[in-house]
Amino acid sequence: MMDFSGKTAFVTGAANGIGLGICRALARNGANIALADIEPAQLEIARRELATFNVRTRAIEVDVSDAAAFERAADQAEAEFGNIHFLFSNAGVTLGAMPLWEVTPAQWEWIFGVNVQGVVNGIRTLVPRMRKHGEPGRVINTASIGGLQVNPKLRNGSYAMTKYAIVALSEALALDLEDSVIGVSVLCPALVNTTLHSSSRRRPVRFGGPYERPSSDAAKAWQSAGLPPDDVGMRVLDAVARSEFFIFTHEEPRTWIEERHARILAGFDSIARYNASEPAT
Repeated sequence: MMDFSGKTAFVTGAANGIGLGICRALARNGANIALADIEPAQLEIARRELATFNVRTRAIEVDVSDAAAFERAADQAEAEFGNIHFLFSNAGVTLGAMPLWEVTPAQWEWIFGVNVQGVVNGIRTLVPRMRKHGEPGRVINTASIGGLQVNPKLRNGSYAMTKYAIVALSEALALDLEDSVIGVSVLCPALVNTTLHSSSRRRPVRFGGPYERPSSDAAKAWQSAGLPPDDVGMRVLDAVARSEFFIFTHEEPRTWIEERHARILAGFDSIARYNASEPAT
């Protein structure tokens, strides 16, 4: 079982939602925390709350899609705490339900910039530093249950595309680190009560700036009915302590994944039928 007490975690998307839930769980377990987020005011509020747990904290404003900015954030964290042991790449955004042909080039750059390149920047920046100090640690990448299937009700294809990438990235990283003391996990939550639906208000100017994304009352109600972020934080730390790779937050999506798996197997059954019916050449 992995111990968090006295270790240091770097958490992106830490100002609210799942990121803050993870930070609270870390604080309760005695970890020092570098909170990284693009919202400075909300980030400082979160830092002050976590400081009441008598752990060391540092708020670092950063746009995770900016590689140079991530490097500077890592430098600040190391200057404050020394060695980083845990990287929680949790920052994410969504465009909501919209047909893929309606997604603009700027929107594609933003959602892939944060959801995929932000995780890549974390790995490129911090994993070499973690390997260099040689102490046990773990990289935890937040994907989504949407990283394993495209939900026909949510119709959130652009978001799912980025989260599929994070699942593959995490599987590849686990292979790259299999002979090291650094483990890898991928968090695939289902519905959680977060501010993800309002992420358009946090879009950086270089991607077009903040905007109001239409959101139906049904979508907001569905989101608010999700699991509390603090519950997710506790679940994540339990799984990390046990060195689990896939971290799920709900049991119900198992059926969704089984249905997708059945479609994949049907494709293999089809090629087997085709090959069996073809004369040898």
